[in-house]
Formats: sequence, C-alpha cells, structure tokens
Amino acid sequence: MPKVLVSDKLSETAVQIFRDRGVEVDYLPDVGKDKEKLAEIIGQYDGLAIRSATKVTDKLLENAPKLKVIGRAGIGVDNVDIPSASKKGVIVMNTPFGNSVTTAEHAIALMFAVARQLPEASASTHAGKWEKNRFMGVEVFNKTLGLIGAGNIGSIVADRALGLKMKVLAYDPFLSEERADQIGVKKVELDELLAKADFITLHVPLTDKTRNILSRENLAKTRKGVRIVNAARGGLIDEDALADALESGHVAGAALDVFATEPATESRLFNMANVVVTPHLGASTDEAQENVALQVAEQMSDYLLTGAVSNALNMPSVTAEEAKVMGPWIKLAGHLGSFIGQMTETPIKSINILYDGVVAEMNVNALNAAVISGVMKATNPDVNMVSAPVIAKDRGIQVATTRQEAGGVYDGYIKVTVVTEESERSIAGTVFSDGKPRFIQIRGINVDAEIGAHMLYTRNKDVPGVIGALGTTLGDMGVNIANFQLGRTASGEDAIAILYLDEALPESVLAALQKTGKFLQAKALRFEL
Repeated sequence: MPKVLVSDKLSETAVQIFRDRGVEVDYLPDVGKDKEKLAEIIGQYDGLAIRSATKVTDKLLENAPKLKVIGRAGIGVDNVDIPSASKKGVIVMNTPFGNSVTTAEHAIALMFAVARQLPEASASTHAGKWEKNRFMGVEVFNKTLGLIGAGNIGSIVADRALGLKMKVLAYDPFLSEERADQIGVKKVELDELLAKADFITLHVPLTDKTRNILSRENLAKTRKGVRIVNAARGGLIDEDALADALESGHVAGAALDVFATEPATESRLFNMANVVVTPHLGASTDEAQENVALQVAEQMSDYLLTGAVSNALNMPSVTAEEAKVMGPWIKLAGHLGSFIGQMTETPIKSINILYDGVVAEMNVNALNAAVISGVMKATNPDVNMVSAPVIAKDRGIQVATTRQEAGGVYDGYIKVTVVTEESERSIAGTVFSDGKPRFIQIRGINVDAEIGAHMLYTRNKDVPGVIGALGTTLGDMGVNIANFQLGRTASGEDAIAILYLDEALPESVLAALQKTGKFLQAKALRFEL
C-alpha cells in the first residue's frame, strides 16, 4: 500500500479520498513548517501533498528515496524545486484550474469596490460619520471593460461582465477572432484598449513580455478617469507610475490584490484615495480551497495506484512503459513547439502536426501535448502538457494530427506547422540512434542541427559574405559557437543558419548582426534540455 504525507492543511474530505482509494495517509498539517522534522520523516513516504507552506528543496529530496510524486493543492509551485525533483524521478503535479472561478469573481468584486469606493465608505461609516455626498461612484452598466489577457480566468471575467451589460474589449496576442466571437468580446490591440476602456482588468502571467505591461507610457495612453484592477500577478503594473497617475487624477481608482513584492507591507499605493488593496486573496474561498484539495488527492491516488498521470509539470501523460520509448520523442516534440512558439508573434489559428514512420505508432496524444506546451510556453511559462491543450482549445486554436508510414531517409520524424493570421511556419525533427533530438528542416530547408540550451537562428539571402559577417560579429563580441549548421533553397535564394551557443545571447549581439545589413532575421532561442 503506497503511503502519503500531507504536510500542510488539507480538508478532511481530501484526506479521506486517499484512504477510500486504498492509500495510507499521515495527516500532519504543521510539519511542513518544521524543516528538520520534515527531513527526518520524509524518507518513508511515496507521496507528498502540500500547499504553499512546505518548501520542497533539493536537500529535502535527498532525504526522500521512496518519493514518487509531489502534489500541490493550487497552481503556484514556487515552493518546489522542480529541476531537482525531475532529476530524482519525482513527478510534480498541481491543480491548474481549481480556483479560476474564485479568482475571476475576486476581480469582479474589486471592480465594484473601486467603482463605488466601498472600502472607504465602509470605514467612514464605521467611524460614525455619514458622508453620503463624499462617495460618489459610477455605474458599471454600459461601461467598457478592457481585458488584458483572455485565457481561462479572463474569459470568465468577460462572461460576468457581459452579464452586467458591459461592453468588453480584449487584448491577447493569442486570442483568435473565432474564440473572441465565442466568448462575446471584441479583440483589439493594446493601444485601442487603453484608449477606450473605462475599466481595465489584467489576467496574464508575469513574463518578460508582460512585466510592466501597464508601464508609465501605457498608463498615459489610458482614457482619463479609468479604473484599473489587478488580481493576476504583481509586476504587471509599474506601481510608482500608477501612484503618480492616481495623484494627478488621470486614473480615477485602482484595486490590487497582488504586488511586485509580497508580502507587501508598505507601498505608495497604501492609504491613497480610492485605492482598494487586498492581500493576494484571489484564490481564497472555501470552494476553491476545497476544489484544489480534492483534485490533488484524486490525482496523486490515481498515479500511485494505477500509474495515470494528470496535471504533471515535469512528466508527460503516458504510462511508464510508453515513457521508456517515447522520452526522446517527447523532448523533440517540445523543442519543435518551443522553436515555433518563440518565432511566432502573431495570433495562432492552427497547429498541424505530422508524424512519420515509427513515431506515428506511438501515443500521439502525449506528443501533441508536448508540441502545444512548447508552443505556448513562449508566452505562458506556467503551462504544462496537461493544461496546454485545454488553453489552446479555449483560445480557439485548431490542432490537427496526421500519421503516415515512413517515406523518407529517416525511420521517423515529426513536422510541426503553425498557421497564423499572417503567415505559415514549419519545422521538422527526428531522434537519432544516440537518443538525441535534431532539427532536420526549417522553413522547408534541410539542416542537421543539434539542439542546445542557447541557440541563434538567422535568415538571409544566399550571397557571399554572410557567413563571414556572422562569425566575425559573434567572435568580436565574445560569443563561442558549439555547433553551426547552414541550409538554403538554392544559390542566391533563401538561406538559414542555426547555431548552438555556449551561453545566452545578449541583445547587443542581435543588434550588431542586424547592423551588418546581411540578415533578414536574427533571433535568440532558448530550450529546456
């Protein structure tokens, strides 16, 4: 009988699920806060169920030789050393959709609070004042709500706003027109949303592209009197710039559940007029906490008893037998998706995946998930192989799969083609006998490129001097090349280069390459090996 430790507070119903399913469970909800005690006892358990208090470090994992699965009741896994868990063969699961409704409802509640100045009015009345004329609010009826991010939570907010008879605009580079029509919003560019929205709510992860998406410059583009709500992630708004905009009166109000630094014990935004602040309560409802607890108990029990894998952040949804054969192909599928995801900056309409030869006989559902996850990680680093297909479906992205018998020089290969509103892009790869994935075709041009953590892709016309400019520029700027592959369609026509580098490529190198005038495109790429 497998044995699970619950080291943070979980509902009794969730604990009972383990027992009912035939899993022995020790419920010690305070041991997660005691590092020494946890390290002392963790060695006897096959599974560890946690919330946020327990910190799963490399040192703790060294004391857990039997551990097979870690289940996080919630989305965030910042408290788990996933690379260390992966190296030790420990699956890390989360529950990505258990608190979507709760977070969306909190955003709506914050919108109402800032529209009617409810916290300030409540405090004033509690103080024995009756300042009826001081708190003049605005209706949300017939107002325009601008969603920055229209994924799972954003689409729920849109649904609630439409029920309030609001007009809804949405900015999301990966939202298709079809999906926008389906959820009843108008898809717009960010500048249009900023200029037209009476209320703005944010529903995107924190990435390099979304950090300070409401910057000082973008806040200046908003219409005067806008009210802003952030129940997504701290760091999406320049908080000092927001404070200045509130003081000037350009922004009429703001409601924040998240901050760039948490716990947030001090901020310019604190005690400002018509600023509502809450301590990261987006997922804090009885229902959400119960949902994620029940889900993690079911998922962990399924894995420990049957080998089924759900919502894993570091393992595909395949059986142990399949994983032995498919592991290298799953890595390849993820790399192919990652390449296209990093190269694509316009909304994706469809992803078409061709499996040829031996790989066509494998579990292509897991391979599809790896491709889709690779594509979407470029904009959503929290996505995993289970949630990626769901998110792609929500965004109206069509996924098509084709299998065919081996028809070329390789025993098997995968080709991924992504269609956007503006272009079509494809890449193919295979797995060599050494088990290492390779890129074998990009934009229809044959190559044989080893995949590294840091790579450079360039596109140019096949004319003399390009290779020299590439080598000289990288050499002059101290960039070492581990592997260099070239390809072209024909003499004087389209040509590409794909380079495997020893280190990440600085932006200054890309600028220097463009300055040579030799390259139509130069793009730094990163891959998780």
